Amino acid sequence: MTGTTVLPRSAQIQWRCLPFAALSADTLYRLLRLRSEVFVVEQNCVFLDMDGLDAQCLHVLGEVVDEDGTAHLHASTRLVPPGAAFAEASIGRVVTAPSARGGGIGHALMAESVRLLEQLWGPQPIRIGAQAHLESFYNRHGFVSDDKPYMEDGIPHIEMVRR
Repeated sequence: MTGTTVLPRSAQIQWRCLPFAALSADTLYRLLRLRSEVFVVEQNCVFLDMDGLDAQCLHVLGEVVDEDGTAHLHASTRLVPPGAAFAEASIGRVVTAPSARGGGIGHALMAESVRLLEQLWGPQPIRIGAQAHLESFYNRHGFVSDDKPYMEDGIPHIEMVRR
């Protein structure tokens, strides 16, 4: 599945949604590098990103392709099928490159992820385990708190549901 979104900064993001088995070695490397850059280095959080769920998920990739055809990964999520992480379907590992922030890419990423999840599995509740400081960001996409805050890997989180 592919699509295109134009961001306020006029950077054209091309969206791809791929099962794990369809990720090339280069794409997988760029995906894991971005997740490590943000979740481990930027957030100063030592945790095991490779949690065994990636192979069950579809991966939403937001890329900018330059003139020579080189794709640069700017944003990603993984779409988690119902029953894998929660009873409901889920969107996880929501990440944007630090260099791409400030122009709406995070909101475009969430909108595209919700659209693709519903296209794949039909309209349904979506549960996420969000970092608590991002609650208002997820509220803008229809997610509401469904639990008390909890600690995960030293970072306050909260479960949220989009009905």
